[in-house]
Amino acid sequence: MAMLPTCGHFAAEQLQRHVRSLVGLQADVLADRDPEPLHQMRVRFRRVRSTLSQFAPALVLPERLDDGHIAKIGRRLGMARDLDVLRSRLQDVLLPLLPARETLVLKPVLKQLRRERKLAFSDLRDTLQGRRYLRLLADLQGWLRQPQFTSLGDELLLDWWPHWKLALASDLLAHPGWRVLDPSDPQGLQAVHDLRKRLKNLRYGLANLQPLSPHTLDPWLVRLKAMQEHLGDLNDLQVLQVALAHQLEAEVDAVVPTLCSLMAESQAKAWGHWLELSADLRTPQGRSHWYSMLVSGLV
Repeated sequence: MAMLPTCGHFAAEQLQRHVRSLVGLQADVLADRDPEPLHQMRVRFRRVRSTLSQFAPALVLPERLDDGHIAKIGRRLGMARDLDVLRSRLQDVLLPLLPARETLVLKPVLKQLRRERKLAFSDLRDTLQGRRYLRLLADLQGWLRQPQFTSLGDELLLDWWPHWKLALASDLLAHPGWRVLDPSDPQGLQAVHDLRKRLKNLRYGLANLQPLSPHTLDPWLVRLKAMQEHLGDLNDLQVLQVALAHQLEAEVDAVVPTLCSLMAESQAKAWGHWLELSADLRTPQGRSHWYSMLVSGLV
């Protein structure tokens, strides 16, 4: 095995990779010819934020690289992307399956979504060309040229391998979202939504560690991605329902019954896939397998 880096240098390598990708995506995002670069930029920005948070005990960072500041910029990136997802699901997935009468009813909704997306992209463009974002990138790139570490950051990653996994996920299986039986219940839906965000952050954190232990982490990363995506489908459909209720002047079920039926079917399918993928993690044996992965060393 090649010599392992220190905790700090390993963190800096992961951060460098994410920042390089983030910078490389900017021109395509601003051109706005395809929604995929915006999606990739949002993911990379989240991974920058996740990496800084994950390895914070090992890093000495400039004050401007605090999580709250980064989160504000991330929300600007997210607004246009969320509208892309809503519009694509309605226009490309659901609309072709609807009768002509319901398609006609939904034309003003799609027009409003396009209008909102145009406004969101205008804000996004201002953000990406603005002083706050450019200063953030400059701070990140400046730190990466001369990274500074705490005493923990100067210690070997090998000696702290279980810690970086445990810090991400030691209490994950105690989250109330695992015990939700009815996602239509508002409290249950909120718990599941929060769990989805936890799973996403966990996946990003484990992906940072993956290069050093792919045989152990790859199966978990594949599974976590699928779990997160099914919960994401559930969340997207719920957001779409709220948007429809807000924009249509009558009861949604009465105006677009076929659409409501299709969305209900999709929600049931997403929830079923989630229950199937997560079932063993509700058992003592599944939890034992999870904890074994977390505490295992790097050999």
